[in-house]
Amino acid sequence: MSAQIIAPIPGIFYRRPAPDKPPFVEIGDTVEVGQTIGVIEIMKQFTEVRSDADGVLTAFNVDDFGMVGPGDVIATLD
Repeated sequence: MSAQIIAPIPGIFYRRPAPDKPPFVEIGDTVEVGQTIGVIEIMKQFTEVRSDADGVLTAFNVDDFGMVGPGDVIATLD
C-alpha cells in the first residue's frame, strides 16, 4: 500500500538541511514514522517535513528547491 507525504504549508521544498549537507533521504531509502525527509522554507522560517508512515521512498513529486502549496504531495512511500 502506498503512502503520500503531504506539504503542511506553502513554500520552497529543500531535500537537504544545508547546501553543503547530504539529502535527508534518497529514493530507495527506508523511512520511518516521524523521520524528516526535507524542509519547507517560507519567509526565512524552516518547517521540517516528516513522514507519517513507514515505507520505502519510491518518488519525490517535488524537485529540490521546488515550490509547494499546502496539500501538495511531496513524496511517495511503498
